[in-house]
Amino acid sequence: MHVRAEDIPQSHKNEHVGYEYFRHKIVPRNVARQCTVSVYRLPPGKSAYPYHWHTQNEEVFYIISGSGILKTPEGERKVTAGDFLFFPANESGAHKLTNTSSEELIYIDFDTQNPIDVALYPDSGKIGVWGMNINQAFRMEHQVGYYEGE
Repeated sequence: MHVRAEDIPQSHKNEHVGYEYFRHKIVPRNVARQCTVSVYRLPPGKSAYPYHWHTQNEEVFYIISGSGILKTPEGERKVTAGDFLFFPANESGAHKLTNTSSEELIYIDFDTQNPIDVALYPDSGKIGVWGMNINQAFRMEHQVGYYEGE
């Protein structure tokens, strides 16, 4: 495969205040068995996703241009063009990237892929189940007993 990001149609997501992105899926899910690769463009003041961590999938970001703030369990720090960021599949890999500059923040997102992944959202008390045609988020406070409804 040999492509240029600008030759791949982009998707645009802008469903909630504070969250917006443009995405070029370079290697989409189900094209490769073990990874995905996307180029994200975040407008000023926006994040792509809320603060979260994965139980299975690992992520690596490479900042192409722009700058922003990366929130992790260790706190917040500035990131700029040329930075590589690795997020392991556990609580220490929690992250949220926000564009704090007046220009677009552009980065490559390399992800491992597993048949099913669970993501936890510590700030909002949600859990997401992704893969195997589930792709849903739930509030953790609505937990039920294992045998309930059986």
